[in-house]
Amino acid sequence: MVKPVLGRLIEGQIYVKLSLSACDRAKTLVEPRQAWLNAKFMSMQSIPKLVKITTFNTWAIASKELRGYFTSPFAYLVMGVFWLLAGFVFVAILLSPEGILNQVTQRDRSGIPTPPVDVAYEFLRLFLSVIGSLSWYVLPALSMGLYAEERRWGTLELLATSPITNWVVAVGKLLGVLVFYGAMILPLLLLEAIALGGASPPINLAVPLAGHLGLLLMATAILSIGMFISALTESTLVAAILTFAVLFILSLLELLARSIGGSAGMALEHLSLIRHYSNLVQGVLSTSSIVLFGSYIVLGVFLTAQYIEALRFSRR
Repeated sequence: MVKPVLGRLIEGQIYVKLSLSACDRAKTLVEPRQAWLNAKFMSMQSIPKLVKITTFNTWAIASKELRGYFTSPFAYLVMGVFWLLAGFVFVAILLSPEGILNQVTQRDRSGIPTPPVDVAYEFLRLFLSVIGSLSWYVLPALSMGLYAEERRWGTLELLATSPITNWVVAVGKLLGVLVFYGAMILPLLLLEAIALGGASPPINLAVPLAGHLGLLLMATAILSIGMFISALTESTLVAAILTFAVLFILSLLELLARSIGGSAGMALEHLSLIRHYSNLVQGVLSTSSIVLFGSYIVLGVFLTAQYIEALRFSRR
């Protein structure tokens, strides 16, 4: 009678030992997973902090660039010349003998039946087209010193070896010069409001929104390209000339595409900044135009960041 009891006790002890052993095995399986979940949770909690730090650093770089532009006599000179030419274009399009208002008046007086002209739309299309052309000459003058000045003053090495990532520095510099260009565009909005305020019927709001979006996207793409070229040299003049040369080549893409024809010509034509800007100015908001401008912007920032990263490794 004792043996079965002992046997049951022994079996019970064995069962308990086996149960404890199973718990230990389960614990060893659960603990790594729990540690992984905790690490993932902590990393998710750190994402907002990382975004906040990145945003702060980007805006700090942009603010530094903005202060440099607003304290530079050359920047004010560029701004003044741009406003003067824009004002001249505004008057020429509206009030010159060859302007829209005079042409419409002559058509009405002639008595010849002609299709109606949307004066507001034609004015905005012509005005933004000319402002875009002026920007091709102004933007290289703004981007030429983004990194060339750092090279000339010997601070590029410090910037390359700083704890701030090269992407943040490049985006911050690009944002700073873009905000300054936006400040140059703001007075032109007042001129447009004066010209379009009395339009009857009023112009479709989507048209000026698409046109100004195209202007900002094209400006950002050009500034991004100019920023990369500025990183290659310590001479601001050389950076401006090289940027002009690249823009001149890009302006010939559409003409070159027409001469080549075929699928290769279509591919070259799709790379034309002027073609996509013209579509947006006409109120045609297409995904392909936005993607193309975005590709130019990302390419310029990427090449700049990679070049500064290569410079960082060369200094080690």
